[in-house]
Amino acid sequence: MAALRGAAPAPDVEELEIALLLEALLQRYGYDFRAFERAAVRRKLRGALRQRGLASISALQEQVLHQPQAGAALLRALGVAPAAPFDDPAEARQLRAVLGACLPASAAPKVWLAECAGAGQAWTLAILLQEERLQARTEIFATVASEQALAEAADAGFPAARLDEYAAHYRRSGGSARFADYFELGGGRAVLRPALRSRITWAQYNLVTDASCNEFQLIVCRRALPDYGPLLRRRVLQLFHDSLARFGVLGIDAPLRADDALAHCYQALDAQQPWYKRIA
Repeated sequence: MAALRGAAPAPDVEELEIALLLEALLQRYGYDFRAFERAAVRRKLRGALRQRGLASISALQEQVLHQPQAGAALLRALGVAPAAPFDDPAEARQLRAVLGACLPASAAPKVWLAECAGAGQAWTLAILLQEERLQARTEIFATVASEQALAEAADAGFPAARLDEYAAHYRRSGGSARFADYFELGGGRAVLRPALRSRITWAQYNLVTDASCNEFQLIVCRRALPDYGPLLRRRVLQLFHDSLARFGVLGIDAPLRADDALAHCYQALDAQQPWYKRIA
């Protein structure tokens, strides 16, 4: 009996479509998602299908191959979702404590927000550095893989009407200043003040393929790593190790396991969250 029109594709067909699409993204745009967790990729691709009103991943592939804008949009969708300022108060509280532990000893500390979740994450760090009196001598390197994510960061802002919402998150993170004072308001938008933005350097950088680019006193990558498969995760953790100064701090998404190759090089800083000091 012929398959019913409109029926969902069999799982093996969908898996083949995903494999072909990921190969197309690599060949057409140079971005390699093949070693990402397949469940995460599948979830994001299904979201892209719903958003575009498409029936199959093959139809999405046709758009991606022939329409550069569709390709750029899909690359953005497969990346880290943009974050709001202080959207994770627990992470911000821990980061506030970490800054005082790992940065003051360095004359010119560098922080790497690897595969940064947009301006919201970078602005959160800039405000924390200001409150810890470290902002003037600390450089934030915020890297993203796609050109679209880089463009979004360069033109970032958020609706001024959401200031009170973000201020509540800020207070839950331990902040006590007037949150709105960190922003310029105009045209219904809020943008971080230039003095704070000036210490943020945005760059396009691909964790999957690029080599170590600098030495950092703090590396934070808590939002991209959950999407990486085991081999890619090991590759990226080695990259971070090669880029982290001794006694620097690494903030990641999940605890290091005892059998991780680099686990012996790190000392846990918190029993609840996976933040580590490099000791070897």
